[in-house]
Amino acid sequence: MKKITTLFTILLLTIRLSLAGEGMWIPMLLEQLNEPEMKSMGMRISAEDIYSINKSSLKDAILLFGRGCTAEIISDQGLILTNHHCGYGQIQRHSTLEHDYLTTGFWAMDKSQELPNPGLSVTLLIRMEDVSKQVLEGVKAGMSEKERADIIKANTSRIEKAAMEGTSYNARIRPFYYGNEYYLLITQTFNDVRLVGAPPSNIGKFGGDTDNWMWPRHTGDFSMFRIYVNKNNEPADYSPDNVPYKPKSHLPVSLKGVEKNDFTFVFGYPGSTQEYLPSYAIGMITGTENPPAIRLRENRLAIFDRYMQQSDLVRIQYSNKYAGVANYWKKMIGENRGIRKLDAIEKKQALEKQFTEWANADNARKALYGGLLPSFEKAYNRLLPISETETYLIEAGLGIEVLRFAYGFSQLAQKSRDKTTSAEEISKLADQMKSNAEGYFKNYHMPVDRDVFAALMADWVQHQEPSALPDLIQKQAIVWNNDFVAWSQDIYAKSMFTDESRLGKFLNSYKATKAKKIESDPMFQLAQSVYDYYFSKVQPESQQITMQLDSLQRIYMQALMEFQPNRRFYPDANSTLRVTYGVVDDYYPRDAVFYRHYTTLEGIMEKEDPAIYDYVVEPRLKELYNSKDYGRYAANDGSMRIAFIASNHTTGGNSGSPVLNADGQLVGVNFDRNWEGTMSDLMYDPDQCRNISLDIRYCLFIIDKFAGAGHLVDEMTIVD
Repeated sequence: MKKITTLFTILLLTIRLSLAGEGMWIPMLLEQLNEPEMKSMGMRISAEDIYSINKSSLKDAILLFGRGCTAEIISDQGLILTNHHCGYGQIQRHSTLEHDYLTTGFWAMDKSQELPNPGLSVTLLIRMEDVSKQVLEGVKAGMSEKERADIIKANTSRIEKAAMEGTSYNARIRPFYYGNEYYLLITQTFNDVRLVGAPPSNIGKFGGDTDNWMWPRHTGDFSMFRIYVNKNNEPADYSPDNVPYKPKSHLPVSLKGVEKNDFTFVFGYPGSTQEYLPSYAIGMITGTENPPAIRLRENRLAIFDRYMQQSDLVRIQYSNKYAGVANYWKKMIGENRGIRKLDAIEKKQALEKQFTEWANADNARKALYGGLLPSFEKAYNRLLPISETETYLIEAGLGIEVLRFAYGFSQLAQKSRDKTTSAEEISKLADQMKSNAEGYFKNYHMPVDRDVFAALMADWVQHQEPSALPDLIQKQAIVWNNDFVAWSQDIYAKSMFTDESRLGKFLNSYKATKAKKIESDPMFQLAQSVYDYYFSKVQPESQQITMQLDSLQRIYMQALMEFQPNRRFYPDANSTLRVTYGVVDDYYPRDAVFYRHYTTLEGIMEKEDPAIYDYVVEPRLKELYNSKDYGRYAANDGSMRIAFIASNHTTGGNSGSPVLNADGQLVGVNFDRNWEGTMSDLMYDPDQCRNISLDIRYCLFIIDKFAGAGHLVDEMTIVD
């Protein structure tokens, strides 16, 4: 009997570990859906310790940072922690040739030195509520999609308005499970967020885009900010009179570290996943959309890199742009590889075959679901050529900076032509455009964009039929006999939108009668041709098919839940607060290759290459390494650990998310996924998918021992 029990326990453990990791779970439902499993994996706190509306909980320390990252509150003075790459835009905007914080790092040695960041906000979830019944009230079978959407929109607006009435909070309802459920999110937004600290890029971005999405990783990917509020501890716009925020909760920071098979969970704002798409969609993404996007981004990156190598100013101007383009470029490459390796399309097709057999085995189910997959196939076949055209419009057309910038003057031209627009309104709009231009040209180098223009236009025309091109591009390709370098030189020389001085003079004396000069500018005309083609020929058909697919996907989601009643379904990520959990674990990326679950400072020294910017090691860091001066941040074996991997299911938006241990203490900061696991947005593989996290001890080591900013560590609640 003992042998049988032991065998059964081993079997359960094996099943548990193989499944652990997948899923982005709704915090308010953890007690109902996940707490038993989480505790069986080692968690020692309760679901209510994670999410509660009756007492302070971990959720009160988790923030949506800006528009697409996560941050966590780590002190009772509003100090917050996120990734270096999440704060990169702010660090870059504060950087100049005289104060190059990207290169040297930045550390406020007292609160008076902390730097404001206009436009940056962080958002805190107050509570969430299932309002599916109220939102879907009045929705009936047989309704058209428009009728259904109109009822849902009216219900949503009414519920949101009622939720905000008499409060200073914001309310927003989001669909889950493709519109089968709806949740109300009550949030509070803080607009005075100041930069406190950031390591040099040679630490915060060590390995650069070469190591991006890769494991082993040695990146100190963190930056620090602080929330400021008015004297009543309420959100307020920037003011020198504001004071540090006093949060309901902040995360305790653990120095214990993690080891293999330790339970961890990630609490953050994952952006978007598509786990329940049919096989036709996966084929379109990996076969039609990703390949041209990869190639076009590769062209842009090569040009960026060439100019950045030649000038420190251009490096500062384009570092954030380069990182943005490179991030998704490399992700798409890994995603395609992972989908092929996993045989994801074939697995989807096998599931669809089983689903079809189940649906057709019952007359009622057949009537409801029997036509779903054929309808999917037909719709995606229609969408394929449109999707390809749209990819080129976005990646080639809108990959040209000045084209996007020039189109931004459409409103000024239109208002100027409108006789009902007052001179005062025109003047105000012109001043706004002038202000926008100053910000634009601060990070613009015309020769870079001109070379990008030539490269992208050449690729676009080469790979698309003339009928799939905007009219003006077709004409100019003929006029210039496909000499896109010559065309680029001509149009960039003639357009005022490529020259800060010319555009400034034009706007300084702008009057409505000058609209003609905007409309006759060759870059503005090209921008209009690109956007008009999209809005008139691509968007209408794309939206029509997408609406049909949204309806099919909602029904398919409902059908899958009926088809697999014993499966726990989690909703796809949609930039709302989620919990994902797993274990610290190593993996085998390919035959005969093994990756350990953590990296150390020794690996930085092994990668050092003074000739390559991404692998330059800071002298002070080398000094600390040589003396092994790691203080209390060293691991038990005496090493300085840098990063670790686990099987937590993460995606874009989880950057900066806290990685917490079984006691709910901060042990790491999530910053990436491994390249072999980037297909996890479409299909999760427990053997290959790993989230990559900064070991919090390396973060503290850099703050304290490297930067000498130990006063920031003193603010935190440290658990030895």
